[in-house]
Amino acid sequence: MELNDMTFAGWLARSPLVAILRGVKPDEVESIAGVLETNGIAIVEVPLNSPDPLDSIARLARNFGSRLLIGAGTVMTPDQVAQVAAAGGKLIVTPHADVAVTRAAKQHGLIAVPGFFTPTEAFALLAAGADALKLFPAEAARPDVLRAIRAVLPAGTAVLPVGGIDASNMTAWHVAGAAGFGIGSAIYKPGDTPAVVADKAKRLVAAVAG
Repeated sequence: MELNDMTFAGWLARSPLVAILRGVKPDEVESIAGVLETNGIAIVEVPLNSPDPLDSIARLARNFGSRLLIGAGTVMTPDQVAQVAAAGGKLIVTPHADVAVTRAAKQHGLIAVPGFFTPTEAFALLAAGADALKLFPAEAARPDVLRAIRAVLPAGTAVLPVGGIDASNMTAWHVAGAAGFGIGSAIYKPGDTPAVVADKAKRLVAAVAG
């Protein structure tokens, strides 16, 4: 299977960590993505509240799109979905349970991972075509919450906790059934150099492997 045709489950099997590069700038995004790839992270999200995010996504799609899953986070409207698709992004992540954005992502042939916090939201998003679900903010929940929600979701539904996830707490979430994790400041903060990001990536990849 070509990487471009890989399902989100396939990407998670290859790399269960989603690197959230909130605040990254276009002139640094390629060097950051390079060290992420070198250290085994294959899914990269540029939140749309970053500086010139569509430029960053276009650069990543152009130079890494054949090897990494590149997309956007903090996607709020169907129009933004279209802009991300035009820039070459393949992944749409939302902070909220927005059925319209999820449907727009699928209409553009993109992978949709919308945010949710309740079973009602989760089922509505799955009905709209979500490929996976983002439990957000994970800081406001517990692994037991994920375990309870997964008990009623369709078998095989991938749920990724996002918010406050780092190497110290991934194991508890994994035991509760997390299929992967969205990693924000634990992988990148504005001002981090590629060397700093590489060091963070090594620790996170080692922790999730363990």
